[in-house]
Amino acid sequence: MARVYAIGNQKGGVGKTTTCLCLGEALTLYGKRVLCIDLDPQAALTVVLGLNPDTNHATIYEVIMGAASIEEIILKTKNDNFDLIPSRLDLAGAEAELLRMDEWQTSLQKAIEEIRPKYDYILLDCPPSLGVLTIIALIAADRVIVPVQAEFLAMVGLKQLNILITEVRKRYNPKLETRILRTMYDRRTLHNREVAEELERLFGEKVYKTIINRTIRFADASYSRESILSFAPSSEAAKAYKQLAEEVIEDEEKGG
Repeated sequence: MARVYAIGNQKGGVGKTTTCLCLGEALTLYGKRVLCIDLDPQAALTVVLGLNPDTNHATIYEVIMGAASIEEIILKTKNDNFDLIPSRLDLAGAEAELLRMDEWQTSLQKAIEEIRPKYDYILLDCPPSLGVLTIIALIAADRVIVPVQAEFLAMVGLKQLNILITEVRKRYNPKLETRILRTMYDRRTLHNREVAEELERLFGEKVYKTIINRTIRFADASYSRESILSFAPSSEAAKAYKQLAEEVIEDEEKGG
């Protein structure tokens, strides 16, 4: 049965989509079967994987609205062990529509249960908000990975997300666990080093040892419609996501 990870932070530009893509690809290097679900109406993950979000393909929108089964909208990628459920712009309208539905909170969770036996990991790329789509992702997830830029304002935003996670845990998903991933790190700046150390002090073992450094290679890879692991497999960035995948697998094996 797949482990479900939501990757979320209400702050944009912190590496959510990059982490979803690169962690997913890295996990396949260890023989894991991975499904990524694009829950962001901006559809960045969908675009990077080579799909046009303006075309009329079925997306996770149809699934959570009850208009399609999740099995029929899964798309294959160039990687045999890496599948995608795409997004498109009209997913933004799902938030208001969902709130009018009975049991909207579990719409995604119920859909995912149908396909959990097919995968080892299901990764949910959340939108940069604390809205309904992020809430249903947290309810469906076993863990949430929070990419946090190593800057003071990012830590302020983390407090708001923690409030939502605590509420979801209390009301809907008591098993939900949190992990922190430090991203866009520049070891040359004292401020980045201090924030990275403060995150470790505050959250202890919930913080992954892996740190994702700031690099232009991520933008270059996205432009080429590839993950950093296929675009520059020997780069420090690719090695970092392989290390993160090892941490994730080890974390699961020890039941952490």
